[in-house]
Amino acid sequence: MRNIPLRVQNRGMPLEFTTSYLKDSTDLLRYYKKLGERAIAQAPDEALAAALDAESNSIAIIVKHLAGNMQSRWKDFLTSDGEKPGRNRDSEFEAPPQTRAEILALWEASWKIVFDALAPLTDDDLSRTIRIRGERHSVMQAIHRQVAHYAYHIGQIVYIAKHCSAGEWKSLTIPRGKSADYNSRVSAGEVSQR
Repeated sequence: MRNIPLRVQNRGMPLEFTTSYLKDSTDLLRYYKKLGERAIAQAPDEALAAALDAESNSIAIIVKHLAGNMQSRWKDFLTSDGEKPGRNRDSEFEAPPQTRAEILALWEASWKIVFDALAPLTDDDLSRTIRIRGERHSVMQAIHRQVAHYAYHIGQIVYIAKHCSAGEWKSLTIPRGKSADYNSRVSAGEVSQR
């Protein structure tokens, strides 16, 4: 095998290779949390309670549902069923928080539960068995399930916020027509895709 020099990517930017599922999952959840926050920040106050049609949920309802899910899944994560007996999922889609401050307080408190539950886990915990609605999951499966669920709903929040922000929206990722510029900036180490 020839000795091929490694190309340095993102010179000056933090490049981290990790094989830790827990670290990667936690970082990804933090990314989605921030994405949701940046979308909510751009949504006008009246948009927080707006549903695009009768079958859609508002940002406030989605946050309330995420909070109910997070509290149920992550409290006593390793020792009790992820669907807590006191959870009333259907009520998460009624009577949303009324103000931006209430929405953000619920958001922060719920994400704190998630990150507090993840922090003490080790790689040895990943193969442990937990239950959600009585069904067995490995810890890794349960984490993966929640990452996907939260990404799905945060995508809805972004869509609603963008829709309701009219022409004032600032892209949260790569703006339209700017992919080549972004790729060039990543290659030059000016920005990171992480």
